[in-house]
Amino acid sequence: MSDKAHKDEEQKAAETDVEEFKEDLGPFVTAADTTRMPMVFTDAKKPDNPIIYANDAFLELTGYERDELLAQSFNFLLANPSDREVLDEIAAAFAGKEDRSDIGYRRKNGNTFCASLFVSPVKDEAGNIYQHFISLVDTTKHELARKHAAMLIDELNHRVKNTLATVQSIVTQAVRNSSDPEVVRESIDTRLAALSRSHDLLGREKWEGAGLLDLIREALAPFRVSEGHAERFTIDGDNIRLSPKAALALGIAFNELATNAVKYGALSNDSGSISINWALDQRADGRWLCLHWREKDGPTVVPPTRKGFGSRVIEQGLAHELDGKVDLDYQPGGIVCMIHVPAPQAVLDG
Repeated sequence: MSDKAHKDEEQKAAETDVEEFKEDLGPFVTAADTTRMPMVFTDAKKPDNPIIYANDAFLELTGYERDELLAQSFNFLLANPSDREVLDEIAAAFAGKEDRSDIGYRRKNGNTFCASLFVSPVKDEAGNIYQHFISLVDTTKHELARKHAAMLIDELNHRVKNTLATVQSIVTQAVRNSSDPEVVRESIDTRLAALSRSHDLLGREKWEGAGLLDLIREALAPFRVSEGHAERFTIDGDNIRLSPKAALALGIAFNELATNAVKYGALSNDSGSISINWALDQRADGRWLCLHWREKDGPTVVPPTRKGFGSRVIEQGLAHELDGKVDLDYQPGGIVCMIHVPAPQAVLDG
């Protein structure tokens, strides 16, 4: 007998079983047909538990037609039919030992879903099991939510670790640069405040990133409002979407530049101004985000004899955190800082 003829015989036998099954359990079949819970019956007398009945909800869940399911082994729906652990647990469920949750199944179109499996035996008058009644509860959304929550926890742990390392660096550098408790306190407070502002911005964006324009406005807020310098800033650039890591690093860098401008640079007198602009630049080695901070009309700039914490944060921190390149040029007419970092892949904010 050919394979096709054999399959046709199996199909006919399955259809006969279905008719007999409906006659034996008519009212129950009607109820199963109308329920929204996916249900099937399998033949317990055969080792592979072939499907002898599937309700409409099960067909809708899996995408199969009823005649495509009849006589098929229940396990043919598994997303990974070779997973020995899953096969053993399903066998245990059919043996009445336990139900199994979060099994991966595959729809007819190839998409996968997760479901909890509940198996109940159907016995004849002699007490022998001749069918299995199976119901599935689709847990795909719950499984995705669980995986997403686990991912968020991992990300949170990573962020906390990085934040603590940043705080440790801020405190260490502040203590190293001065023995005056008041100077140390101010140095720590201002930098922690800058870190907090970046965190607040990312928090509002659910830590999915932040717009560069939003970030710069947030970083400069204390210097533009409380110091009355709003009209002395010129900012030009699109609201390019940054990763959380880039947002934190650049937020701290802009705080250092603004702090230095207030103490020694363009914001330390009544005539200085600062222009900030950025653009994307396509080069042979990839696409780069190029940011320029330019000060003018401030006091004559004298290059420092040693690099302080601020300049190290800008030059070394961005290079380390973002694989960037920083040129901090102490020109007599005003500091010019050019920051080049690999361009983010995200699109512009709306």
